[in-house]
Amino acid sequence: MENKQIHIINVSVINICRFVLAVAFIFSGFVKAVDPLGSMYKIQDYLEAFGIISWLPSFFPLFGAVGLSTLEFALGVMMFFGIRKGTTTSLSLLFMCFMTPLTLYLAIANPVSDCGCFGDAWVLTNWQTFGKNVILLLAAFASFKWRYLIIRFISPKSEWLISLYTVFFIIAVSIYCLVRLPILDFRPYKVGNNIREGMSIPADAQPSIYESIFILQKGGEKKEFTLENYPDSTWTFVDARTVLRQKGYEPPVKDFSMMSLDTGDDITSEVLANKNYTFLLIAHRIEEADDSNIDLINEIYDYSIEHEYGFYCLTSSPDYEIEQWKDKTGAEYPFCLMDDITLKTIVRANPGLVLIKDGTILNKWNGRKLPDEYVLTDSLDRLELGKVQARNDLYTIGLVLLWFILPLLLVLWLDIFLVKRSARLQQKKTEI
Repeated sequence: MENKQIHIINVSVINICRFVLAVAFIFSGFVKAVDPLGSMYKIQDYLEAFGIISWLPSFFPLFGAVGLSTLEFALGVMMFFGIRKGTTTSLSLLFMCFMTPLTLYLAIANPVSDCGCFGDAWVLTNWQTFGKNVILLLAAFASFKWRYLIIRFISPKSEWLISLYTVFFIIAVSIYCLVRLPILDFRPYKVGNNIREGMSIPADAQPSIYESIFILQKGGEKKEFTLENYPDSTWTFVDARTVLRQKGYEPPVKDFSMMSLDTGDDITSEVLANKNYTFLLIAHRIEEADDSNIDLINEIYDYSIEHEYGFYCLTSSPDYEIEQWKDKTGAEYPFCLMDDITLKTIVRANPGLVLIKDGTILNKWNGRKLPDEYVLTDSLDRLELGKVQARNDLYTIGLVLLWFILPLLLVLWLDIFLVKRSARLQQKKTEI
């Protein structure tokens, strides 16, 4: 009796470890899959920090982001159902044996401030990530060593179907979010949010002090300037960055600053206070932007002029790249300079389009899926397009779960049916 109780306890502990791993992998893989460009940017940060980004082809960060989310999500689902216990637990243990020392190094050296393991859905410090990985490593080791105690939820005959559908599903989610935009937005610039409110600081809070640094060039000499000593037009803009001078309260939006390329003035307050509609064309590096829809972008600019709406292109590219873009596309819209990381955060596309009014984000589009003349048939106040296009996150999660769970339930039902049918046939043979 005592041995039976010990066995039950062992089975319970191992399966708890198995479910902890499954949930962590599924969640981590899914939040990466819904924001593949965000994961790509994080991988680029790692490669730049380690000084090896030039060794790899340009497509590697994106393929790595999609591959990592697929691996984590598939391992989590397979661990949950108890599919191929030997292979799944071995891969999980190898994965954690790689990630745990890596996050220890990140915690000590701090080359990247956030590991990005849960994307923007749950931001952890490097030390928190290391602690989390130590727990997952122990769970992976226990699951591997005592894998024979893991309870299987599906028969071996049907496990290949669940594995195949899982991989297909998560890759499809990544591709959909690449072609359009992330179906879940965990960033402060999500549709429905007000940028001005996101920048506000409580009266009793001590704000962080940031300073915008502009790198300009003249006669082969590069120099750094601030807004206070910004030079005349004989200097050529090269790059810009935002520097933290003093740590304090961090508002959700802390680095939204539009500097007009024509005048050199900060027009952030003017744009965010505008009671009319404003289009923001986001191209964090305009030399890398997709130019397949340049005619449609120009048409949207003409539409905004016709209806007296604002239109600005925000970029962090240097002057000569902007001039090349103008020559190539015939762009006549005004340009503003903004921090590269901020632009990547606002919209996961290059280019992307954002519609705001009175500082509130009403809509976002990937540059491949812009509204055309068949949509922009009237002024925005008369169109559904001119209203907040926010979708309830719970509704989106529920819809995604239905797309994933319903086919799995069908497979499980077929599996139970086939297993019972096989058992009945076996019983008849035994009776004969």
